[in-house]
Amino acid sequence: MDRTDKRRLSSRRAGWIASVALALGLLAGCSSLAGALLKPKVDTAAVTLDGGDFVLDPHHAALLFKIDHLGFSNYAGRFDRFDATLSGDPANPAGAQVEATIDMTSLDIANPEFAAELMGPAWFDAGTHPQAIFRSRTIRLASPTEAEIDGDLTLKGITRPITLIARLNGSAYDPLRGSDVVGFSVTGSLSRSDFGVDKFSGLLTDTVNVEVEAEFIRRKPD
Repeated sequence: MDRTDKRRLSSRRAGWIASVALALGLLAGCSSLAGALLKPKVDTAAVTLDGGDFVLDPHHAALLFKIDHLGFSNYAGRFDRFDATLSGDPANPAGAQVEATIDMTSLDIANPEFAAELMGPAWFDAGTHPQAIFRSRTIRLASPTEAEIDGDLTLKGITRPITLIARLNGSAYDPLRGSDVVGFSVTGSLSRSDFGVDKFSGLLTDTVNVEVEAEFIRRKPD
């Protein structure tokens, strides 16, 4: 191959590289544009959300619990399967209703053997009581984006009142899901002995902290 051929080959390579770079640049630009168009314009003002019935998006939800473990750490676990509904009108938040059902057999603590023990009769007794249920009774606004939810939790066949704090993260129409979406972060605590989960009381703390991240999708008419 003489010098002329080498120069031609080099020129072709440079042109090919430039074409690839240009194509990648265009793709990146299109991707950025698509992302900008598809990203919801989330509004954090509750009053801008239309009332109605909403159902949980299980693909964008998490239910965690934490308990002090001998003062060394906050031992954490989660339930992988739960469902919830939300209904009401932002103009009348006190009239809203929340209901959630937790599959107690879906406990995940990254330790299958210990998870099986916790689901046993000495702890959650998930075989006899496979579901925990929360139903709201009253909702009080603490701020434009935060509410206290008083409700009843049934766990291990025992029903006790608890209070949850829900923070509105925002709402918007989501073109990817083709529906209105509203998101919340929820925290709360409960006494495990109130529900008969009292093994190692005095050794392990009685207070269990709960954290929920949830996105709700507007229920479509049947």
